[in-house]
Amino acid sequence: MSDRPATVDDVHAAASGMPHVTRIVGPRAGNPIYQVGGKSFVFFRTPRPDAVDPDTGEKYPDVIVIWVESEADKLALTQDPESPFFTTSHFDGHPSVLVRASRLGEIGVTELRELIQDAWLSRASKRRAAQWLSRDG
Repeated sequence: MSDRPATVDDVHAAASGMPHVTRIVGPRAGNPIYQVGGKSFVFFRTPRPDAVDPDTGEKYPDVIVIWVESEADKLALTQDPESPFFTTSHFDGHPSVLVRASRLGEIGVTELRELIQDAWLSRASKRRAAQWLSRDG
């Protein structure tokens, strides 16, 4: 069975499918933010001046921020210029990667789910993470 390309619906399904998750909406633009224990692990970012189309200068309207465990994980996802994952100077030192919704199809749904599960694990309490890992991980 081959893996199908990931979609925005898969982001929502994977993030909301993790235990103890709360979905809130951003105060200004109503963008979805997924949290565990009050800590964000996936959020749909509003257009910002640090993530722009290099040809037109227009702000990307579809950036999703996904937490990662470490700087090494971030580098592994962003170092290949062909990767759909990227970062900006605004996120220097921040344990997260960015991906445009319009490029999600470049990765499989299995990889996306694993990335979001890892994001959840990086932000969940040790107790919740251990419970999930012993049951589902």
